[in-house]
Amino acid sequence: MTGKRVIFMGPPGGGKGTQAQRLENKYQLKQLSTGDMLRAAVAAGTDLGRQAKTIIDAGKLVSDDIMVGMIAERIDETDCANGFVLDGFPRTVPQAEALDVMLADKGLKLDAVIELRVDDSILFDRIRKRAAEADAGSVRADDNEDTLRKRLDIYHGMTAPILPYYGRKGLLHVVDGTLPVDAVTRELEGILGDC
Repeated sequence: MTGKRVIFMGPPGGGKGTQAQRLENKYQLKQLSTGDMLRAAVAAGTDLGRQAKTIIDAGKLVSDDIMVGMIAERIDETDCANGFVLDGFPRTVPQAEALDVMLADKGLKLDAVIELRVDDSILFDRIRKRAAEADAGSVRADDNEDTLRKRLDIYHGMTAPILPYYGRKGLLHVVDGTLPVDAVTRELEGILGDC
């Protein structure tokens, strides 16, 4: 399998990062987190990184054009030659449309958009369990119910509407994110083997 281009969708805490790392290790599909890309571009002082830094320093959100430009540059790097798993982008339908245009300009297309579906109540149970099992010093600052509730509101309000967009394109695959981690990985491998 070569050249797969995949987007992971799903709520915060749904397992996207874990599964993206597994696919990266097995298939050499580079996991691309837009947050990591943004920080790297700012640190490297690229043209887009400097533009983004100015916007961030002003307390504003980085525009879709800059984010898509950053992804366009990143997927041209050699470690993306076997493809990539995009995690954290797109978050809105206009971003999805801009991503499609950028890929088409490069003669590329998405192979799959995979939603890891997890009910909100299970995500709250996971947060409570992690908090109960963790030592007081090892709980992440954002690993709490209030933060999760806010992130879920954003996900359901802004990001989840992208799912029908990809469904109409025949790219959307839904995986039960409540399955054991290895079972989710097997489901993903099956999807990628078929596309």
